[in-house]
Amino acid sequence: MELFEKHEARFNAARKACKGRFHWSPFPEAAAQVADGEALNAEAEQVFAALCNKHFELDLPGVVGQVGDEVSPYTCKPLGISYPRCDPDELFNAAEAAMPEWAALTPEQRIGLLLEVIDALEKQLFLVSKAVMHTAGQSPNMSFTGSGANALDRAIEALVYAYEAMRFTPSTAHWERQFGKATISLDKTYRLVPRGVAVCFTCASFPTWNAWPSMMASLATGNPVIVKPHPGSVLPMALSVKCFREVLAANGQNPDLVTLQLDTRDQPLGKILVKHPQTAIVDFTGSAQFGSWVEQNAHPALCFTETAGVNTVVLDSCKDLDAVIRALATTLCMFSAQMCTSPQNIYLPKQGVREGDTWIPGGEVRQRLADAVQAIASNPRKAAMILATIQSPETETLLDHLAGQAEVMLASTRYEHPDYPNARTRTPLMLSVKKQQRDLYLGERFGPVSFVIDCDDAADALQQATQDVRDAGGLTAFLYSTDERFIAQAEQAYARAGSQLTINLTGPMPLNFAAAYSDFHVTGLNPAGNASLTELGFVAQRFRITQSRRPSGDA
Repeated sequence: MELFEKHEARFNAARKACKGRFHWSPFPEAAAQVADGEALNAEAEQVFAALCNKHFELDLPGVVGQVGDEVSPYTCKPLGISYPRCDPDELFNAAEAAMPEWAALTPEQRIGLLLEVIDALEKQLFLVSKAVMHTAGQSPNMSFTGSGANALDRAIEALVYAYEAMRFTPSTAHWERQFGKATISLDKTYRLVPRGVAVCFTCASFPTWNAWPSMMASLATGNPVIVKPHPGSVLPMALSVKCFREVLAANGQNPDLVTLQLDTRDQPLGKILVKHPQTAIVDFTGSAQFGSWVEQNAHPALCFTETAGVNTVVLDSCKDLDAVIRALATTLCMFSAQMCTSPQNIYLPKQGVREGDTWIPGGEVRQRLADAVQAIASNPRKAAMILATIQSPETETLLDHLAGQAEVMLASTRYEHPDYPNARTRTPLMLSVKKQQRDLYLGERFGPVSFVIDCDDAADALQQATQDVRDAGGLTAFLYSTDERFIAQAEQAYARAGSQLTINLTGPMPLNFAAAYSDFHVTGLNPAGNASLTELGFVAQRFRITQSRRPSGDA
């Protein structure tokens, strides 16, 4: 309870934010806002450099070898870091051995210790951001903010919902009822029992943002976690696992509550881990193809998935088309559209977009949007900050292939990064397509590519967009309209399709920004995932309730 009391003020503030759905964060969202930020950043640079080209020391059970083949998208050179590779059975056995003592703690004791982990992770944000930058390829700003501060917010949010779920049922109760002339009086005891070992899969492009809340949700409810990072983005999760283990051990808990399972692209272990008889929970973030396999094959384990789909934009009418174009262009460029919330499909009525009382022809809308994206891509300093780099060479291959499949509005080329001349970079590819070319644009095309789709009118655009979401999945959707009746129709249609909708948003905030404590991330209502960050359903099934009862006064 001491650690819970230590962090109680912050935790209660997070609970209020979740209940009120307003903005709150205890963390600086930019490195420049941190006291002594320059010194901390320089220190992190030195620590990161010292980690490269050597073995990452992590004391894990069942070590059988070493693996590691990460390549920095900024230098296109191997990091040279090797990590311990473990026998899966040994990790599961160690995790199960650590679980009883952890499960015996009160929810407050577990959450207090996990809040201590969050403090420790916060102290490492500069280093974690370097690791994310040189594995996932994010910009320095995004790696600190999105993969650091915002990921910690989501982690606390998961703890809040775990706490609310666990505290709903009392630990004891007294029960009486008349049966005929007799009064039956029972004392009842309720126990929260964890499901078992959780396996947490992390993605290559945004490893911490989903992993930290998933790990917290499992651990808070009494379950140990085996982290399975993408082979191309191991370091952020190796640092995370090491931090969890150190805080657990320092507070008298078995560090094997959190372990790391590595594999390689040539010898993947994902299916083995999902189907392992000791797997009770699977958290998966990654490709729609493997995510679908997880959903179909995880049973009897619970699975929580967040994959991808087609994030849609419907253009109808607006007050200021230039503001709409700027907002869309920035979001299309953000981290080279390697975010699960990046817009991909833009549905444009043939007659164009109405701006006030003026109709802007569809061809002009296309050109203005392409010009706005090109303005970002042609400025190396701005491109480096917004586009950043391409995480995987496979994305470059995809862009080259798609360029030959439809009319090119804006070609994709390499831009020269001002700080890293060898960085793997590409500018966005924009394609103009007919709605009959659905096979081309239906489904996520991972990377900086977007499709502007000809539609008969606004109603047809909405129908096509929401049908695509229902068929292929979609996390986010965007609508621009000044017609309140059409907006109401769109809200209902997207709700049925299970996509989170943003209406008429312009300005400096990226359209696809998801705010912790306020925005629900994924609905679980379409093929883009079956879980949501963060709600009670994300944590409540990770434990079950057992009871014992006996006559009152029997003890």
